[in-house]
Amino acid sequence: MAVTLDSAAVAKPAKVILNIDGATLEVFLNDDFDLPQKAIIDWVKQCSRAVGAYIGRFPVSRARVEILGSEHAAVGGGKSWGDGPATCRVSIGRHATVDTLNADWVMIHEMMHFAFPSVPDQSSWAEEGLSTYAEPLARAGIGLVTREQVWNEMLRDMPKGLPEPGDEGLDLTHTWGRKYWGGAIFYLLADIGIRQATGNRAGLGDAVRGINAAGGNITVEWSLSRAFAAGDAATRTTVLGDLYKKMATSPAPVNLSTLWKDLGVSRSGDTITFNDRAPLAAIRAGIL
Repeated sequence: MAVTLDSAAVAKPAKVILNIDGATLEVFLNDDFDLPQKAIIDWVKQCSRAVGAYIGRFPVSRARVEILGSEHAAVGGGKSWGDGPATCRVSIGRHATVDTLNADWVMIHEMMHFAFPSVPDQSSWAEEGLSTYAEPLARAGIGLVTREQVWNEMLRDMPKGLPEPGDEGLDLTHTWGRKYWGGAIFYLLADIGIRQATGNRAGLGDAVRGINAAGGNITVEWSLSRAFAAGDAATRTTVLGDLYKKMATSPAPVNLSTLWKDLGVSRSGDTITFNDRAPLAAIRAGIL
């Protein structure tokens, strides 16, 4: 049964049931932590709220969140699956602090998986790329990070997803960089394309909401074409489907330097500068 929240350090095992905008989350704390239980549960709530803000609601009606302990000070790895209730498992350091939890992205990344259907393995980049791209936007949406931090991460990390020699497209090239950051590049281009096609009235978030509203979540198995068709229907565009045809089996290289210039964002060290006169400056502002 659910335990009562108190100020004592967490003692294993503990189970807490949360109601997040009508969704039921069962949270299992499977280790001993220095932090009080309430601090960890508040972090889970915060992550749920970030995902719900991006999707428009928490993406599943029932979910299971398993929290394991580790010797590391920071948040460790995570994993999500939908065989049964939507489930994510995340490890955190037994000596983690509130600041450590609040600065981390793993839980939100894993929960973002709940909002997208399970697709064939060859297209797993679509699942990982969405969580990679949307997670910082979700954090920014509830004030956990600044827009400068989001763009700094994008400019720093998205080159990891560019095609290398021998690349055969996202569906046929299964490297780490293409799976996560190649997928993130796909969704950035989709976000820009949807905003251009709709006069900046809709973006990728609207497409993901449409996929989720049509029944697409981690507990169901869909083809990627079906998922993108639902997203395109929600935005009344063909952006996702067209981009998929272009990038699925072809390297489709992207000139990121030109894209950043058009968006009006530049990076010097960790300092981000915005140019509001750039051709896509309004699109950039709409994304965040």
